[in-house]
Amino acid sequence: MIWAALAGLLGAFALSGAVLGAALGLTGFLLLEFAVGGAARLGVQAVWNTFNEFTLTAIPLFILLGEVLVASGLAKRVYGALSPLFSRAPGGLLHTNIAVCGVFGAVSGSSLSVAAAVGSVAYPELRRQGYDRRAVVGSLAGGGTLGLLIPPSLALLIFGALTDTSIGRLFLAGVIPGVLTALLFMGWILIHATRDPSIAPRGEWAGWRAVLAGLPQILPLLVLILAVLGSLFAGLATPTEAAGVGVAAAVLLGATLGDLTLGRFWAALVSTARTFAVIAMVFVGALILAQAIALLGLPQRLLSAIAEAGLSRWVLLAVVVLVYLVLGLFFDGLSMMIMTLPLVFPLLTGVGFDPLWIGVIVTLMIEIGMLTPPVGMNLFVLVGVTRGEVPLAEAARGALPYWLCLLVAVGLLALFPGLATWLPGLVYR
Repeated sequence: MIWAALAGLLGAFALSGAVLGAALGLTGFLLLEFAVGGAARLGVQAVWNTFNEFTLTAIPLFILLGEVLVASGLAKRVYGALSPLFSRAPGGLLHTNIAVCGVFGAVSGSSLSVAAAVGSVAYPELRRQGYDRRAVVGSLAGGGTLGLLIPPSLALLIFGALTDTSIGRLFLAGVIPGVLTALLFMGWILIHATRDPSIAPRGEWAGWRAVLAGLPQILPLLVLILAVLGSLFAGLATPTEAAGVGVAAAVLLGATLGDLTLGRFWAALVSTARTFAVIAMVFVGALILAQAIALLGLPQRLLSAIAEAGLSRWVLLAVVVLVYLVLGLFFDGLSMMIMTLPLVFPLLTGVGFDPLWIGVIVTLMIEIGMLTPPVGMNLFVLVGVTRGEVPLAEAARGALPYWLCLLVAVGLLALFPGLATWLPGLVYR
């Protein structure tokens, strides 16, 4: 009966045209009031308690950090510095797309910011050099997802805030899977370009002197990475303080070495406010619904049903992955994660999965959602970057191999959980 009420209320509010956060929150309030017994006030209390946590303020700061990097134009210098390194490899500058997205992911934490920043630099240049448009957009869409996995990750930060999991440990858990995913992307580019050299014209090897000459252009971002992650992992700063240090450093570097102006900084602030408002709305609704789900004991009921049915935890994981793949057709990644965690997290921890490992798996699944049409946000960003030269269907076909690479990464994490748990265990003994 409760499951029918939950599904019915969510479906009714969604069909009414209500925004996702309102649909989640109203469903939670109704369940608290009528199924729990006049406990609607507990939903308000849950929101109040969570939004008073110091850690949560890191979310808008990391969003602002990514926006400042986009506004400052530092991506162009980094792209030019890394380009000679891959000039002779099959796939050429497509590898540069992945590498630069990885570097920007290590300071931004936002998939959309990474895709927009690198795409605005890479697409015009690669089209001028005769690269296949679909291959270019696919590599940028795939590479952009690295912003959600390589720390500091906005997805892992929200995951930690919602599940009361250590942000520092989560960030460390994302390092090896993030590098692994980037290598899978580059492996696909190598295979594709070897089989079809026409997608990426081979350039001349510029020599190690050109590679070394470009390294100073990367130093600003390395300083930024050290400021954010170094202060966090060394225990010198909380996630919020580290994000604040990162924003200050990004503004300083953008103003002195980049193209950041007062007008562009104001635009970055406005964009940050809009982005966080959307996330916060879904966050509030999910918190209210999570309170209702917890008080009704729905995760415990599911665990009991699974135990009685004799399902293994791996079958349960496969079901969760399948649910995320389906939801990716209808919801953007972060909304999907915030909406599902109140049920998925206690379910997976209840059958013995490590919370850090769950965080990485869920992040990979929402990365897949970022490449899944018709709602895949990275695809829309890059269609905009190309100014319609590459339609959504073409962008989706170009991103499909990277979608599959992310699914392979999920499989590898399932087979080798230590890929996510070894580094946090090594640092936080």
